[in-house]
Amino acid sequence: MPTDADTSSDAALRRQLHGLPGVDAVGLEARAAALGTRSIKTTAKAYALDLAISMIDLTTLEGADTPGKVRALCAKGANPDPTDRSTPKVAAICVYSDMAATAKEALVANGAPEIKVASVATAFPSGRAAMAVKLADTRDAVAAGADEIDMVIDRGAFLSGRYLQVFEEIQQVKAECARPDGEEAHLKVIFENGELATYDNIRRASWLAMSAGADFIKTSTGKVTVNATPPGTLLMLEAVRDFRAATGRQVGVKPAGGIRTAKDAIKYLVMVNETVGEDWLSRDWFRFGASSLLNDLLMQRQKLSTGRYSGPDYVTVD
Repeated sequence: MPTDADTSSDAALRRQLHGLPGVDAVGLEARAAALGTRSIKTTAKAYALDLAISMIDLTTLEGADTPGKVRALCAKGANPDPTDRSTPKVAAICVYSDMAATAKEALVANGAPEIKVASVATAFPSGRAAMAVKLADTRDAVAAGADEIDMVIDRGAFLSGRYLQVFEEIQQVKAECARPDGEEAHLKVIFENGELATYDNIRRASWLAMSAGADFIKTSTGKVTVNATPPGTLLMLEAVRDFRAATGRQVGVKPAGGIRTAKDAIKYLVMVNETVGEDWLSRDWFRFGASSLLNDLLMQRQKLSTGRYSGPDYVTVD
């Protein structure tokens, strides 16, 4: 039974979220499209390719994942191009929670303990489970060594207007990110923008998650038809910019799903630079959730340095 305090908190949160300015969809999409046409010089492209590699959460989230596949992914993330040791390492390896310990051990074995282990949790990708199950999922991932937790919000609750429920779930998951060593796993909150349906909902979800303590806000799981899009990501970048101006706290952004080419990745980096500036142009504040993107970045990187494309066996096929 809701208490008076619950009702008051819910009403206050609803006023806050519905008091946000409405999104000009036409203007947002036009701005995203315009940013996508920007060209960069060759020297800047070399920098952008390396930066994009360093921002990748190299991901495998399949029911058929095996320890061997995860170890191979960790080896690739630690040494993306064995012929060129100057190639940056990726930011993180993203796996299911039962593979977090395997990933942690493999990264140490490959001499890359600085690469983070990101674990999806909270009944990924649907988010449909009892709260006790979601919290246990998070605890298991953190205990296994996960440095980052990628949780999914309850879209059904959000779309039904039960904002306080979603807010409190994020807070509870955040509390489970504390580790015995006194450190805290970073929390990335996934909205599944394609299911939120409107830009206004994406803006509200962004502010809700950041207010609840999210360290990153993330577009999508990569498991639905509509995943990361330039307009949705632009809107989230504007939200983190405005949130920092209002609160002084900086929050990261992670577009995930459907970003497969170096050309697309560079468009997103231009968007970051033009919208929130250099403060977000690092792996600490911007990530790409991807599996195949790394391959194209490596191909383009070699093309830039040698003037020709490599053969089809130059990079491993994920």
